[in-house]
Amino acid sequence: MHAITDALRFAFGMTWEILWALILGFALSGAVQAVVSKQQMRRLLPDDSARTLVRAAGLGAASSSCSYASVALARSLVRKGADFTSAMAFQFASTNLVVELGIILAVLIGWQFTAGEFLGGPIMIALMALLFRRLLKPAMVEEARQQADRGLLGRMEGHAEMDMSVTNGDSVWQRLRSPQGLTAISNYFVMDWAAVWIDIFGGLLIAGALAAWVPNSFWQGLFLQHHGTLSTIWGALIGPLVAIISFVCSIGNVPLAAVLWNGGISFGGVLAFIFADLIILPILNIYRKYYGRRVAAFLLVTFYVTMAAAGLIVDLIFEAIGLVPAGARHARVTEAGVSLNYTTVLNIIFLAFAAVLVGRYFRKGGGLSMLRMMNKPMGEPHDRARANGPA
Repeated sequence: MHAITDALRFAFGMTWEILWALILGFALSGAVQAVVSKQQMRRLLPDDSARTLVRAAGLGAASSSCSYASVALARSLVRKGADFTSAMAFQFASTNLVVELGIILAVLIGWQFTAGEFLGGPIMIALMALLFRRLLKPAMVEEARQQADRGLLGRMEGHAEMDMSVTNGDSVWQRLRSPQGLTAISNYFVMDWAAVWIDIFGGLLIAGALAAWVPNSFWQGLFLQHHGTLSTIWGALIGPLVAIISFVCSIGNVPLAAVLWNGGISFGGVLAFIFADLIILPILNIYRKYYGRRVAAFLLVTFYVTMAAAGLIVDLIFEAIGLVPAGARHARVTEAGVSLNYTTVLNIIFLAFAAVLVGRYFRKGGGLSMLRMMNKPMGEPHDRARANGPA
């Protein structure tokens, strides 16, 4: 009972520490999604040129941070004729270059990890594109498209198809300030929370259990801490492997990353672990459904290589310029808790802000029925009507 209490205490402390940042991140993400339509996304990814890959990264960064939703939307892009490589680049960006992830990393581990994440994301996309150009055969792409058209489903199918963006208005600021814009932001805010809350709080509970039950000596042995260059290389290689079996994706793996960092994994290992939210076991099974076994295996191998390599490259760059945190590791895991400080004040302010957004969501036609639509394809006409053009 004492061990369980410790795990729950650590999990609650971490939740309290990052709560305001989560609310702020999802609100900013909702604002971006409110002015970027998914119809635009499908038109803008015709090939795998450098320009298109940059565009895919930008569109991904403007999308939801939910790994399942980004995977489902990428499949939708492929079915609509988007280039396969660009669709995969969109996936990488939508889970690794989103604002909410950067905020949580800065709050829980440190700003250096946020900087590393936003440098590593483009590196990972570039490495993936090079591997795809070298190894991905046209026959495999055609096989993936045929399998995608079969319509086998994964999680967050409806969420991926919903487009509540606002296109009327002379400027982005006017669209955001309009009643339709505010409603769109509230809709995306609530739905993004509904999409990832299991991963976020599942990750916090797992991180709390690991912090309470697993001694740092175990992690230090596993990650070969104090072995210099070997630990740097090993950390980047083992980080994605730990992520694969953790079952936690999206922002939910950041608390786990904090535990691993305190336990001795390398800087690049933390980044590689976070990058690997797109190859956890449930998502690998979705790839199998979407694109077939052969392409799913290809994605696993190439994604693993790019994630490990990107983590290692960023580690070496940051080590060379002196940005890797040195000394004792103090990610906010075990010491996080509730006290009268700036975190508590920010949590109160942002909880009130969240209440305003949730209230608007329900006042303007949102409800449990719309949330239930998130896990099913938008096949019915009335479903599509409800998911487009917020009131």
